[in-house]
Amino acid sequence: MEILLAIVVAIAVIFFGALISIGNDRQRRAIDNLREQIVFWATRDLHIKREKLVQDVRVDEPLEWLCSLASRVSGRNLDLDVLRFVEGSNLLVCVDKNNGHKYVFSPNSLKDIKRSQKAGRNRLSRQLSVESEFMLPKNAPAYEMSVFNAGILFDLELAIAWRKITEKGLVGCDVLWMFVI
Repeated sequence: MEILLAIVVAIAVIFFGALISIGNDRQRRAIDNLREQIVFWATRDLHIKREKLVQDVRVDEPLEWLCSLASRVSGRNLDLDVLRFVEGSNLLVCVDKNNGHKYVFSPNSLKDIKRSQKAGRNRLSRQLSVESEFMLPKNAPAYEMSVFNAGILFDLELAIAWRKITEKGLVGCDVLWMFVI
């Protein structure tokens, strides 16, 4: 009798465990579906707001725009001046007039830049290795700027400001990286 009771209890535990597992899986799928719907709604909401504002996008002072953006993202009071634009690699090197620190702005992430530095065969690597002052240190502080932390019209303003500062176009870029060297 005790063996039969132990078997029934074991089967009941396994059965209820399977039911709980199935319930958890259903709940996880429902939460994933809800998350997808929220992301879709937020994206559509941003598109609607952007459509209303897109006609008024202007960047009159691109360097001031870049300074205010970099100051906001880094938490420092920056007064930037363009030092050099490394053509072909889309690296904009600026210097802070306050303390002399150099800031590199690029649409490429640190991982992409490091990979191209190691490659040694492409244009970016050759240009970066020619002047050691533009080599990014291993632990260079990096800040990512996008529509999520730099404003709803960031990508549109970036294209305008980048063209005015560098005289080169930046098509389809929605992220700008800032590195402190």
